[in-house]
Amino acid sequence: MSKKKILITGGAGFIGSHTAVALINAGYQPVIVDNFSNAEPSVLEAIEKITGTSVKCYNLDCCDAKNLNLLLQKEGSFDGVIHFAAFKAVGESVQEPIKYYKNNLSSLWEILELMDKSNTTKIVFSSSCTVYGQPDSLPVTEASPIKEAESPYAYTKQVGEQILTDRVKNGGMQGILLRYFNPIGAHPSSLIGELPQGIPNNLMPFITQTAKGIRKELSIFGDDYDTPDGTCIRDYIHVMDLAEAHVKALQYMEDNPETAIDHFNIGTGNGYSVLECLNAFERANNVKVPYQIAPKRAGDITQIWADTEKANRLLDWKASRTLEEAMRDAWNWEQKLSQ
Repeated sequence: MSKKKILITGGAGFIGSHTAVALINAGYQPVIVDNFSNAEPSVLEAIEKITGTSVKCYNLDCCDAKNLNLLLQKEGSFDGVIHFAAFKAVGESVQEPIKYYKNNLSSLWEILELMDKSNTTKIVFSSSCTVYGQPDSLPVTEASPIKEAESPYAYTKQVGEQILTDRVKNGGMQGILLRYFNPIGAHPSSLIGELPQGIPNNLMPFITQTAKGIRKELSIFGDDYDTPDGTCIRDYIHVMDLAEAHVKALQYMEDNPETAIDHFNIGTGNGYSVLECLNAFERANNVKVPYQIAPKRAGDITQIWADTEKANRLLDWKASRTLEEAMRDAWNWEQKLSQ
């Protein structure tokens, strides 16, 4: 029996590469599409080392309809799509909103057109907890209101969810919207992990690069938020837990063909401040990280963490790895990069 073939857009990136591993482990055949704007081709070899399976990859931009048509000619239909490809930095989106609107929305509708042409009926969409804006109450559930977006990045996720919802309502397609919280960590093999190009936009690589001496000190953006220690609070989830949620989402659509579209929070259910994360990293790895307090960043919300009961119950998924495990895996990955 042939393996089900899953197209992963942005599949060489941080979350995409770990999801490729999770898919292979679950018996699927991933096909990666990535333009390597924020990834390295060496990731493909690393995935093969981890899984013992080579992964087909096409170097192309998901906004490029011509090359997507060529992909279709070579591959035919897919059993499903996981759509990661998007720009993802909140701060950068505030500075360059048009860049975000053009890329993040164009790539989605080009992928939806590809799905229609190939009679591919299942899609998992990489959404974000930023769709909730600044929440009125915590933890946020899937029934929490979608408030005004705090950044262009967040707005592209809100609009992306609406585009996909409207398309699914038109028939012939199923969609699962996964609202991620904050992925951290790396594969325990230390063969793949977060590999930002240039200055990182996320907390974890800033911590690991500072611990390694690549950066002089960690910048913590704001210490006067309305939180116990004044720093922002987020729900930090191990990237492998997040990756495995995508497999569960595909299986859920396969097992529930009557489900047209649904959305799920993918987090741990726990909120940690920036300072708490920093302290956890230092404890887990017995290393000190110098830091300074920097001005707040536009687009950052004060605090958010997930209620994951719906995903636990319907997807049969639950985050199982600890914050300390994520900190150790991230540090081991950072150290491996220089070897």
